[in-house]
Amino acid sequence: MHRPALSIVIPCYNEEGCLETLHARVGAAARAAVGGDYEIVLVNDGSRDASWPAMQRLAAGDPHLVAINLSRNHGHQLALTAGLDLCSGDQILIIDADLQDPPELLAEMRATMAREEADVVYAVRRRREGETVFKRATAAAFYRVLERLTDTPIPLDTGDFRLMSRRALDALLSLPEQARFIRGMVAWIGFRQVPFAYDRAERHAGETNYPLGKMVRLALDAVTGFSTAPLRLASHAGLLLTGASLLLLIYIAFGWITGSAVQGWTSTMLVVVLLGAVQMFVLGMIGEYLGRLYIEAKRRPLYLVADIAGPVQGEARLGYRATPAPAVPPLDETQRDA
Repeated sequence: MHRPALSIVIPCYNEEGCLETLHARVGAAARAAVGGDYEIVLVNDGSRDASWPAMQRLAAGDPHLVAINLSRNHGHQLALTAGLDLCSGDQILIIDADLQDPPELLAEMRATMAREEADVVYAVRRRREGETVFKRATAAAFYRVLERLTDTPIPLDTGDFRLMSRRALDALLSLPEQARFIRGMVAWIGFRQVPFAYDRAERHAGETNYPLGKMVRLALDAVTGFSTAPLRLASHAGLLLTGASLLLLIYIAFGWITGSAVQGWTSTMLVVVLLGAVQMFVLGMIGEYLGRLYIEAKRRPLYLVADIAGPVQGEARLGYRATPAPAVPPLDETQRDA
């Protein structure tokens, strides 16, 4: 089996408006970097628009393009996992379909990898064009809180846009967990990793596929996947409240001994509500971790592939690849009449 010099993996969800330009720009960047020895892997993550038919058309006209159609929407991180699992290049570029991350930086990233003898070149955002103040602020806060909470150093202001060596990708694919935070997992595997600063462009077309709800979900995956700090925080809160309860008990006992009545019920209700809120918080954090253990214990495949268009060479080690659907023969005249 011939292993191409470069694989470019692109998860897509409702990206019909970007695909033509994406294919042209990524293909041109790949040819400028490695000539014709490359593959482009597009992963359709259960899109609701015409992304999959568009991918099929592109694959029919480009022998370098592999289009993978997942059986349903699995989410960005699992769609990216599917593409990484099924690609076969010696070097792997991860990029989003919205063209906010310029594919033309590929040659510079490869030069940086060779010069630094690195296994991972991760792109660090200097500027973020076309994003709201709220999103920039929350993203900056997220990365800095994550840095404080996690035991694994995760570079600030980075996304999934990065260039990886084959051995780094093989190490990444040895991690089978369901709740995946790819940029954190890449940081965890180690090897030599170097930054590459760039300016992030405005989205080419369509709307963002990461609304606030998905951002919160990704943040929970990041924190619970790489840190037990929330559980420690719950324990510390429990200890502090236990100490406060003891002080309150001493205060009540002193009032009873001295004959001074404890007036009102406001303070009592305040304490009850506070303790109840902390208990619910603690139970919620424990439930979050237990839920993840429950999901991991099922050992389900990370993704399900329904269809593939193009010359795929990789194997579905972390997922399941369905057999092609049998062709349905057309009805003859007798069957039509019946």
